[in-house]
Amino acid sequence: MIQKRMRAMVLTGYGGLEKLEYREDWPLPTPHGDEVLIEVGACGMNNTDINTRIGWYSKSVTEGTTAERGETGFGLEREAASGWGGNGISFPRIQGADVCGRVIALGSGAPEALMGKRVLVDTWLRDWSDPDNVDKCRYFGSETDGGFAEYTKAPAKNVHPIESDFSDAELATFATSSITAENMLRRAGVKADEVVLVPGASGGVGSALIQLARRRGAIPVAICAETKVDQVRSIGAEAVLPRSPDNLPAALEAAIGKPQVEVVADVVGGTLWPQLIDCLRRGGRYTCSGAIAGPIVEFDLRTFYLNDLTLTGATTIPPGLFADLVGYIERKEIKPLLAGTWPLESLREAQTAFLKKQHVGNFVINPVG
Repeated sequence: MIQKRMRAMVLTGYGGLEKLEYREDWPLPTPHGDEVLIEVGACGMNNTDINTRIGWYSKSVTEGTTAERGETGFGLEREAASGWGGNGISFPRIQGADVCGRVIALGSGAPEALMGKRVLVDTWLRDWSDPDNVDKCRYFGSETDGGFAEYTKAPAKNVHPIESDFSDAELATFATSSITAENMLRRAGVKADEVVLVPGASGGVGSALIQLARRRGAIPVAICAETKVDQVRSIGAEAVLPRSPDNLPAALEAAIGKPQVEVVADVVGGTLWPQLIDCLRRGGRYTCSGAIAGPIVEFDLRTFYLNDLTLTGATTIPPGLFADLVGYIERKEIKPLLAGTWPLESLREAQTAFLKKQHVGNFVINPVG
């Protein structure tokens, strides 16, 4: 018999870590229609969880996601803050997008074949009568409750059975980071033998970019802290450059024999940004899905138009991409990079450790036990 209450970490508003409240009496979600109820085995943690909590997506915020701001927030009123889509989110909210778990109950319209299956959840929730309309897309764990709890529910079309000998925690490292990275590479049209420069290569998305670029035959070049070089090289980086080079094109030439690349895949932004653009060859492509070092950058339009560059943002994925990702995982074309696991009640401590950026890969929250 399924219990009526559950343990959950509940976000009560925009702000610091104090806005995360651990509860042991939260109502169990009830699946309706085509929804399924999932017992959460593990749930990955991402920058998005912190950025949403602190209100970083607000246009009034101009700095990066620092350790200090990640703990304290920006002191924004609810009306001044926003979610990733610009419209804000409602509270209380259970965050956590990267769920691995098992289906334990079905809504009246959900397929019976899903019952008991080990699954991953496609993080992008769509209006399936108009699936390509990005204005109608929502994010799991942002606009709806997610997986920082013992149980969660999701539409059946977003639930993907997976056959893998990876642990629940390992499988919970993939969804947001890897789907973001794959979308970036597709948006940039990355082809075999092209060089892809990856700032922030030790993070979840950055490490996924390294692996997924290799998967398609491209040549990833990483930028990361010196203490993380060996781990980043081990997942496929052709070369690893220092995080704050005085002259990035010169560092590139020393590492790979040329000062420019075909593609930059960036989640960092900040003061390094002009050098990233200078590293693009004529006709090169820049794709972006984050700005952890700061969203406001110095942009010389002459570099952009005189060199026939293409700049793309990459957030909402196309339908079908998550199913492709599940296939990559099942065939072990990419591997998990699990940096550590934390119990549900220690989510605050996990986010504090995450903000120190001493890890490589992904942190995962374990709600079991």
